[in-house]
Amino acid sequence: MSMIVTGWWAWSRRVRALTLKEFQQIRRDPSSYLIAGLLPLLLLFIFGHAVSLDLRSVAIAVVVEQATPEANSLLESFRNSPFFHVQVSRHRADVQEDLVAGRAKGIIVIPADFAARVARGEEAPVQLLLDGSEPNTAGLVAFYASGVFYSWLEQQAPKSPGLFARLRGVPGITVVSRVWYNADTRSSNCLIPGSLAVIMSMIGTLLTALVVAREWERGTIEALMAMPVGKAEFLLGKLIPYFLLGMGAMAIASTAAVCVFRVPFRGSPAMLATVSAAFLFSMLSLGLLISTVTRNQFAASQTAIIATFLPAFDLSGFVFELDSTPLPIQCISWILPARHFVSALQTMFLVGDVPAVLIPATLALIAIGCVPLACLIAITRMRLE
Repeated sequence: MSMIVTGWWAWSRRVRALTLKEFQQIRRDPSSYLIAGLLPLLLLFIFGHAVSLDLRSVAIAVVVEQATPEANSLLESFRNSPFFHVQVSRHRADVQEDLVAGRAKGIIVIPADFAARVARGEEAPVQLLLDGSEPNTAGLVAFYASGVFYSWLEQQAPKSPGLFARLRGVPGITVVSRVWYNADTRSSNCLIPGSLAVIMSMIGTLLTALVVAREWERGTIEALMAMPVGKAEFLLGKLIPYFLLGMGAMAIASTAAVCVFRVPFRGSPAMLATVSAAFLFSMLSLGLLISTVTRNQFAASQTAIIATFLPAFDLSGFVFELDSTPLPIQCISWILPARHFVSALQTMFLVGDVPAVLIPATLALIAIGCVPLACLIAITRMRLE
């Protein structure tokens, strides 16, 4: 028993010595602090302010062919909407050029007989012309314009119940909708947690992508190989300092998401730390593998960015809906740590601790991280022993 304790104590001392040596390297080269402390905040502010799916102040033109009280009332509804910046005209020909030139994203035409049809309780169609060269924007404009129109219609229901019932469908039946978890339907509440996963994919890999490559460039790798350490001690000594830096970066970025961007956090800090640790394990292992293979800091950093940032942005579900992609692409996305981390973060921030989501995501992250770690152990054994 005493031999086991003695061996364990000696093993832990070697790991501690390698870890302290790595911390000294970090202290001499503060770029790691910049990567872990400044870069996540910078990228988070860029994502938080530049990436948004919300529609705000989109330029549209409203053509009122006859200025009746009903038409003016509908016009005011569009003017009061925060989604649109309205330009008013009496003739369609005056604003068609704006649609062609891109100065307006849509044209709403309120016909001359609109008031008469409303008074008779008949269907009163309002024409919506959209710029199809930007299909996503066109779809959002159509959605919000329909919402403004039906909100106005509900206000007019006491004056024209027949028209309201006909346009709404079955008389006496109304649909009452309620949005769970993101009542304001702010896209930033979903995008910012997802952006944390994309940012930490790059940060976690970059932190260790330069470690072994730096040893090769400085010629100190031979001294490490000559030390009486095993591969497990060597890898732990390299991973532990950057794991702690990565967890600190995740804590800073998560705090900024909640305090600066007002994203709700409904999970527990302990669960966030657990899932983040599993994610960083996979990314740090990948970064250390890249560093070991390339032996060059420039090549390692470029490989780390290309291998993590672009796949995480495109194939994690952060912005693009993966269910609409081809099946082979969906299969590839499942082997990316960012996909599982995005799902876990969005769940913890907006819903809470949901074991049915978080446990599979954590196990998947650990399993994915074991692959580069196994490759790393094989390569390290060849070079150390």
